[in-house]
Order: sequence, then structure tokens, then C-alpha cells
Amino acid sequence: MGKKIEKIVLAYSGGLDTSVILKWLIETYKCPIIAYAADLGQGEEVQGIRDKALNTGAQDVVIEDLREEFVKDFVWPALKANAIYESTYLLGTSLARPLIAKGQVRVAHEMKANAVSHGATGKGNDQVRFELSYMALDPDLKIIAPWRIWDFKGREDLIRYARKHRIPIPVSKRKPYSSDRNLLHISFEGGILEDPWMEPPEDMYVLSVAPEDAPDQPTYVEIQFREGSPVAVDGRSMSPAQLLAYMNELGGRNGIGRVDMVENRYVGMKSRGVYETPGGTILRTAHIAMESITMDREVMHIRDQLIPRYAEMIYYGYWYSPERAMLQALINETQKNVNGIVRLKLYKGNCMVVGRKSESSLYDPDFATFEDEKVYHQMDAEGFIRLNGLRLKIAKLMERSR
Repeated sequence: MGKKIEKIVLAYSGGLDTSVILKWLIETYKCPIIAYAADLGQGEEVQGIRDKALNTGAQDVVIEDLREEFVKDFVWPALKANAIYESTYLLGTSLARPLIAKGQVRVAHEMKANAVSHGATGKGNDQVRFELSYMALDPDLKIIAPWRIWDFKGREDLIRYARKHRIPIPVSKRKPYSSDRNLLHISFEGGILEDPWMEPPEDMYVLSVAPEDAPDQPTYVEIQFREGSPVAVDGRSMSPAQLLAYMNELGGRNGIGRVDMVENRYVGMKSRGVYETPGGTILRTAHIAMESITMDREVMHIRDQLIPRYAEMIYYGYWYSPERAMLQALINETQKNVNGIVRLKLYKGNCMVVGRKSESSLYDPDFATFEDEKVYHQMDAEGFIRLNGLRLKIAKLMERSR
């Protein structure tokens, strides 16, 4: 028989699911529940969480502002890799879950809890991300995943339970999709979006205007990088969270960062997701441009071969794995000379690089020109081409002889 559960730290958002889970955990395990909420930039959603959790029965509520840690220690490392899942998704939710789990584990240690819980369903990626993180950070903690063990089948069951126990639920008409927000993005899935042929309704979007409604004049912006991380915009230094929030506003105003994709979940099924990532889209474009003049060709090509695997690790929930740490060390090494400024032109959903400069640049127009022969002699190309084409030439000659 397993160890008795004495106290549980629940990842709590204040929504219907985690509010019902909080009461259900109290009824089921007859122990104190600590409601844990991490502010990762979800805005007004954090307001009122403390009172709601206490009124629903939580023994205590811990709310932490982790916006700076989220951007500095999770978003920037992924940006250094230009990480993108299936060529489209910038990993907004995937990067947030391991940080929330880290906070839960820390609070569990501080408050002497021996279990953690989350509100992720048994069909999605988040259950994996939360639980792999818990296991990596403290394998002794008991993990409780209510959606996999209770009798509730869906939202209507939760609403009935909430009304029975007088748990406040929104009286406004339910949105026909679910959403999740942090400083990097907002995601939408489920409901009306499950039909991959249906265009998302315009009133769904939160962070961006439609490209056709963006200003008729372009916006120019300059982003400064230091060792691969953004540090200033238009000459003004900002903290990581401030910089990303500012770029979200700038990108959203210009209709940048909307993505509509069908992705492959780790658990095996395909899922349609719609994302708004205005700031992240601009910063990734700028970062790639900064690398183009500061990074050695072979270093870049080797790193780029590893990025699909790196992005997959994050998407699947292996942030705290040794393989992710190993790849991160390699990626960080590639960024030591990624310093300088990139100028971009934002216009009606487009993000175009129009300038780049760096003190550690490897680009020299004098070397690239046809006029200068200081480092490159055109006659050298003849032997270079002959040797590189030798195997092709031999193969054709052998084919003829046969």
C-alpha cells in the first residue's frame, strides 16, 4: 500500500477544472490542499485567485510572479536555439509547464507536502510535461492526475459538481474553445476549432489585430542582442519580461504572429491549435538574422540539425532531462559571438529584416566582392571544384564502362 497522502500542492488557475479539482481533492484525500498559481504573464486571470481558492477550501494559496524567470531561464534559452516544433509552433505552453512544476515542487518542500496535482486531461501533452518535471525534480512526491482517475466525463459533469458545492463558475456564455496564455503566447484549441477546415473567428484573437487592419505605415524597430539574448529595443535596455511584453504589443499592433496548425501530440493523436506569438515571432526572425553575420557556417549547420530534436524534447516535456541540458550547453556555446543589432520592418503581418550590424561580424564586403583578392583567389576555385566533383566524375565513367 502506498504512503498516505498528507498534503497536496495543486497547480491552480481558478478556472472551472482546477476549482472542481480542488474541492474533489479535499473530499477524496481528506487532507489540506495548497493552491499554487504562477504568474507567467496571463494578465487578469491571476486576479481574484487567492479569495476563490480559499473560498473553495484551500488551506493556503501561493501566488508567485515568475514572469522574469520564465523569459530569462526558459524563453531565451529556446530562442538561442531558434526552437520551433514542426516548423510552426514556438512552444509557448511547452516552456511554461516545467516552470510551474518547479514552483509546485519548491512549495511542496517548503510546506511539507508529499503530493502534487495538476488539471491536465488524460488526452493532451500537459500531463506529460507536468509529470516528467515532477519526477525529475523530486521522485518521492506522489502525483495525482484527477482527470485520469475520477468519474467525471466532461464539462457538464464539472458544472453540476460545482453548483452542488457552490463553487463559483463564470456566468458568461462559455467560449466555444479553450485558451492558455503567458508572456510568450496565447493558444486556442478545442470546440469549434476541432474542424480543421473552419477559419478561426476574428473575435477570438487577443494579442493581435488582423493583418488587413494593421497600420498602413510600416513600423521599424531595432533589437540588440548579447550572446544570443535580446537586451534592448531601439537603444533602450529592458529586463527580459519587459522586452518580450513590449515586443508583443508592437507585433500585435502590426498583425504579426498568428499561427493555425495541426500538430502531432506526444500521446499520439493530431490536434488543431491556433496561436498568437507576436513578440516571439519577431525576436526569432531577428535572432536568425543576427546569427547570419556572426556565426560560423559549420557551427550553424551542426546546430541547425539538432534543433528539431531540441524542440521535440521541450514539446514532449523533457525540459529537465540530461539530453536537453547537454544540447543547451552546446547551443549556449554557439551564441558567444551573437552580438549586435538587427533592424526590422513590421508591416501588416510581415516581419522583414532590413539591417544587421555587429562588432563580432564575420561578414566583410571586401572579402565578398569580385574585385578584392586578399583572401580569395578565383583561380583556386578550379581545383576546389575538380576535387569535389571527382566522385561524380568517377561514378559516371564507371557507369559508361559497364
